[in-house]
Amino acid sequence: MNSTKNYFSTLFLLLMVSAFAQDKQWTLDECISHAIVHNISVKQIEINEQNKSVNLELAKYDFLPVVSANANHSWTLVDQPDPQTGVIGQRTLQESTVGLSVGIDIIDGLQKQKKLAKARLEHIASVYQIQKIKEDIALSVINSYLQIIFNKELVHTNQVQLAYDQAEEERVQALVDAGVVPAGDLLDVKATVASSNQRLISSQNELVIAKLNLAQLLQIRDYESFDVIDTDYQVEESELMIYSPQDIAIRAFESLTNIKTAELNVQLAEKNVQISKGAYYPKLTGFYNFGSNISYQDRIVGSRPSGQMDQVGVVEGSGQRVMRQGQMNVYGGPESFFRQFDNNKNSVFGLSLSIPIFNGMKARKTVQLNQLALEQMQYEKEAEELKLEQLVFKAYTDTKSSYQSYEASVVTLESREKSLEYARARYAVGLINIFELNQNQNLYVTAQSNVLKAKYDYIFKNRILEYYFGVPLFKRN
Repeated sequence: MNSTKNYFSTLFLLLMVSAFAQDKQWTLDECISHAIVHNISVKQIEINEQNKSVNLELAKYDFLPVVSANANHSWTLVDQPDPQTGVIGQRTLQESTVGLSVGIDIIDGLQKQKKLAKARLEHIASVYQIQKIKEDIALSVINSYLQIIFNKELVHTNQVQLAYDQAEEERVQALVDAGVVPAGDLLDVKATVASSNQRLISSQNELVIAKLNLAQLLQIRDYESFDVIDTDYQVEESELMIYSPQDIAIRAFESLTNIKTAELNVQLAEKNVQISKGAYYPKLTGFYNFGSNISYQDRIVGSRPSGQMDQVGVVEGSGQRVMRQGQMNVYGGPESFFRQFDNNKNSVFGLSLSIPIFNGMKARKTVQLNQLALEQMQYEKEAEELKLEQLVFKAYTDTKSSYQSYEASVVTLESREKSLEYARARYAVGLINIFELNQNQNLYVTAQSNVLKAKYDYIFKNRILEYYFGVPLFKRN
């Protein structure tokens, strides 16, 4: 019984979660945040930023001295007399050596300092790259999001229009049945209904495609149930119109990562020139070496009578030999490891100076290549500034003209609406035929569509202009 209850409880919970997931409607901020978090390109750039951070740490650690330890143990096979018996035979000699080395660069043409500065600039540039790709993703999401809202409003407009046309078809059908109007008017109305239905289907398909595009940007697989919150954007003239394009361009130069990245590339090229020039200067290195060796051969520990008399000389004149008791060495095992280590230790320290004289012109040519790369980066920075200035002026002009276009489309819609009302009144009293009424109807529908297009075109272009002005595209953590 309990297991049955648990089964139904779990099933109910899963159904509730599924229903919640299907009913979820995304806000613009949620879409942007989700797209940034799940975008593969962002993850790749973030890994690159981590690499630059590690390189920066390595550049800092490069100032520390280099410390290394070494140890060797060797076996040597030799043919030599036995120290006790004098018999020649093969022996194995063993020896161990241990050491410690410390080295530090004292003078290196300031190359390490320049490399550290370069690593800092590279890390900052990687952060700007992350910001730039996030901004590009945010702009794409905003455009796709607005496209969905536009298509939703267009679908709603077409639904209302289709409902009206269907009601008109029923009314004309009744008039035809009563013999008030000719049957040809009914055929025209049916064609109008078919056209309205075709527009509705087309707008519904475009809405599905717009949702699919945004779902793909967000890396969402279940795009069929994906939807966004219906947002009623109010259109007002941009507050940025009080500024000149030059003012907005100045703000763009200060805030956008494009120019900051271009400036960093110039600075990085300058550091490369400075680093390559460091090869012209002498290099002074300090070193300290400590070592000791340990032998595993038997050693002489004393002597004892050999049992033989050894001649040590002769008496002058008589030629009598002078003899003494012979002695022989007494061998014992090698000294202890640590005693030999202490007795044989040695230290060497000093300075090493390396002066470059000729290296096949590599240093000079490397400097020339880096200077050319610096000039290239300077030109690219100038090109980026000109490009951004052109984009700002275009965005300013597009925003201004799109707002004017929106205002004109609103006026046109109001006129078309009044014209349609007048045409309906004239048709009701028989002053115009159904064909002329349908023409006014089509012009009104076109005016509605043009207002929606102009509205969201202006909203997106104004958002781009705000971006150039320095308004963030998304909330930063």
